[in-house]
Amino acid sequence: MKATANHPNYRPATITCACGAAIETFSTRGDFSVDICSSCHPFFTGKQKLVDTAGRIDRFNRKYGRKTAK
Repeated sequence: MKATANHPNYRPATITCACGAAIETFSTRGDFSVDICSSCHPFFTGKQKLVDTAGRIDRFNRKYGRKTAK
């Protein structure tokens, strides 16, 4: 058996979100940042953003739609 340990270094870490929330946990990676967390994600907060799908569809049809003969 080897004399050296093969286990990773498991230490306290801070996960920092773009919204400013910080979560204390343990990780082998150390401190890191994320774009979205449970404090600001719409699923957890209950706030939904309306997406302008009609504008996107119209823009797509103007760009790639069939050309009609005049």
